Amino acid sequence: MRNYDRCLQVDSIPADHGVKPFNRTRPRTQKMTFSSHTLWVADLTDIIASKRAAARPRDKAVLDILEKTLREKNRAQ
Repeated sequence: MRNYDRCLQVDSIPADHGVKPFNRTRPRTQKMTFSSHTLWVADLTDIIASKRAAARPRDKAVLDILEKTLREKNRAQ
């Protein structure tokens, strides 16, 4: 197993494709704390919309798993 496979991976979003303006998505974010660091995490529906709008190969590659995750999350609620 590679070292980075055991770590938390975080994407920073310099541009918010498909979910503009950011202040409209902010109410759906979740505040999470890792050690002493606080992060605001985008809602999964907004992440999916952003990846669809960006339409880069690397974004398209993860859409299926993100959509399946969202369906499971919604079923569990």
